[in-house]
Amino acid sequence: MHMESGDLKIFRAVAQEGSITKAASRLGYVQSNVTARIRQLEAELNAPLLYRQSRGVLLTPAGQNLLIYADKIVHLLEEAVKSTRNSETPSGPLRIGSLETNAAVYLPGIMLEYHRNYPEVKLSLHTAQTSELIQNVLDYELDAAFVGGSVDHPDLEVLLSFEEELVLIAEPNEISLEGALSKPQLFFGKGCSHRQKLEQWLHEEHQEPLNVMEFGTLEAILGGVSAGLGVSLLTHASVKTWEEAGKIRCFRVPERFRYSVVSFIYRRDLFRTSAFNKFAEQLLRSPHLVRKEKT
Repeated sequence: MHMESGDLKIFRAVAQEGSITKAASRLGYVQSNVTARIRQLEAELNAPLLYRQSRGVLLTPAGQNLLIYADKIVHLLEEAVKSTRNSETPSGPLRIGSLETNAAVYLPGIMLEYHRNYPEVKLSLHTAQTSELIQNVLDYELDAAFVGGSVDHPDLEVLLSFEEELVLIAEPNEISLEGALSKPQLFFGKGCSHRQKLEQWLHEEHQEPLNVMEFGTLEAILGGVSAGLGVSLLTHASVKTWEEAGKIRCFRVPERFRYSVVSFIYRRDLFRTSAFNKFAEQLLRSPHLVRKEKT
């Protein structure tokens, strides 16, 4: 058998994308080349790896088993490459994930300082909701991520946690908290921890959550709230400039729902390159990311 790491990378990309066309585009390959490599892999293993459908592909049981090993093998190869680059001068890729509220407030300054100090590092930022970010870290697609809530997982390590104050935001003319709570809610998606917190709050107030509108970006949520579409529960730091400009009104939240924990996580088996270590050092000394005591 002559299975190559390149074939496994192609197979893994197809499995992740659910499409040979999308995988070819991502890898920069011709589609026929990807199809040929997958068929060659199936011939070597003497087992079908994919169910071909009109809308894409699904993994067969054999394909699901191979993907488990492909993930590990590709990760080990990437770690081997990292180990050869682990010089005193940080370099190579560093993939960070974040909730959009944190990415908008804290990370621009942190990433700018890091880039100035270590220009040879290829620093990238991916924003998503907590559940997706955790899975991305577990799947080795991100080196580390800022996620919502306390994280307790056997494969994950928490470098630091800090608290942020939440506020209920409404259009500038909203006069009461009761009136605001009766409005539709604007959030990112079902994995949004702030959305779950507001639902708990409404449940305690014996109110049923009304229509929830989902938006892709923080800017879109703020624009919708400002225009009177509804309300949202967000970190005060991420909406402060809109409040100061008179575009929204902020209401204080009951103390039991007022604070949101953010955790910076990474895999326990992550090969900690000098690029990662320098980023971690910068976070630990950052004045913004210090646990805030409740008052």
